[in-house]
Amino acid sequence: MTTPDLAPPRTVAGVVAVWIIAAVAAVLVGVLAPVETRAVWMPVALGGCLIVAFGVQLALGRSRGFIERVAASVLGALLVMGFIGIGFGLSALVAA
Repeated sequence: MTTPDLAPPRTVAGVVAVWIIAAVAAVLVGVLAPVETRAVWMPVALGGCLIVAFGVQLALGRSRGFIERVAASVLGALLVMGFIGIGFGLSALVAA
């Protein structure tokens, strides 16, 4: 028989950390990649965020809610990268 967690550790920090990494990756892609190849590098950066999300959630060592935390991390990373990508796309349209 296992004992329940009386005060389970907070897992929100791991999810938000992946979102921050996604924002940094999106800005780096937007700044460093040429305009015509940004659409190619954004999914590569999102794939990297997926791997980071797995690593962060495995490092927490809690099995309960693992899939939900990874899903929240990746979905949030997708939204963050999407909004930043929209910003870079609009700036490319204005500059043209």
